[in-house]
Amino acid sequence: QVQLVESGGGLVQAGGSLRLSCAASGRTLSTYAMGWFRQAPGKEREFVAAVRWSIGRTYYADSVKGRFTISRDNAKNTVYLQMNSLKPEDTAVYYCAAGPASAYSDYARLGMYDYWGQGTQVTVSS
Repeated sequence: QVQLVESGGGLVQAGGSLRLSCAASGRTLSTYAMGWFRQAPGKEREFVAAVRWSIGRTYYADSVKGRFTISRDNAKNTVYLQMNSLKPEDTAVYYCAAGPASAYSDYARLGMYDYWGQGTQVTVSS
């Protein structure tokens, strides 16, 4: 079992920045990938970014490339999502997720992830 707890959400003006954190506990993450997803009201949950814990390789949705950065801290068992140049369309509940990693995994697919956090609200005002 892996427990995930997100933090760092809030209200920010367009063009601003936020950093989300996801603290993981329960087992080692060396064989896992960690992902961030988001869900806006009335929309489906969508992929934002992912990182393979063991090698640090990162993946991003086209909509956030160049603005968001995913990273991990091995010592703290924590994954971060640095969000810059935020836009109103980034408003959503952001979820952290963990799933087994491999060279053939589709990290943008929700079904790949076994564990999910409860989410943190990000609101970007115009």
